[in-house]
Amino acid sequence: MLSKAQIKYIQSLQHKKNRQKSSQYIAEGDKIVQELLQAGMPVKAVYATPAWLLQHGALLDRLPADAVKEVDQAVLKQLSSLTTPNNAMALLDMPPADTSFPPAGSVVLALEAIQDPGNMGTLIRIADWFGIRQLIVSPDCVDVYNPKTIQATMGSIARVQVKELEIPALLQGSLLPSFAATLHGKDITGFSTIREGIILIGNEGRGLTDEVIALATHRITIPRLGGAESLNAAVAAGIICGRLLI
Repeated sequence: MLSKAQIKYIQSLQHKKNRQKSSQYIAEGDKIVQELLQAGMPVKAVYATPAWLLQHGALLDRLPADAVKEVDQAVLKQLSSLTTPNNAMALLDMPPADTSFPPAGSVVLALEAIQDPGNMGTLIRIADWFGIRQLIVSPDCVDVYNPKTIQATMGSIARVQVKELEIPALLQGSLLPSFAATLHGKDITGFSTIREGIILIGNEGRGLTDEVIALATHRITIPRLGGAESLNAAVAAGIICGRLLI
């Protein structure tokens, strides 16, 4: 059984200030926990039902015995932020901060002021889908380690490195070409496949700031055939990645 102090600590990680203070976060979901273990992520503890632990025993062998916590659904409900908790959740260490610029020959997705946890998680999944191994977020983006964001990644957080950088500083300091998604750029269908570059996606309501757009090498837009005013940030990122990377 978990102590009251352990339960209180896990619950505290629902809040950003506590995650930052401890440099730890939680991941909820059967599939997500499984993928994190398979990827060799820094899992400190797994809390799961007896049936889940039995099914995934081989994945848990690399963890110390005291890091595997057998709990029932009632305890998982106490620990979880979900209305209906899953059968497993994990406690993980955050990776150390990395402020280095992406190297030549790489493709990165850079996000400015994304606010919705679901959008952020989906953007991480999109990066993973298109083989983008590095995602850069501005300091005013929603916390990547928000439990809702982690869940929305569906395990892709295990394969995409996320680092926080000021986007203007990134564009000024990097030699990579950059592609800013705007409503008034060049038609994306006129671009060839890229082998390196920074794909820039802005805030859900405001888009990219004027400063970032001015610093970008290219301003690109998805041609509009209908009457919609704009696209969801994650949808736009998926279309752009599909056009520029395939």
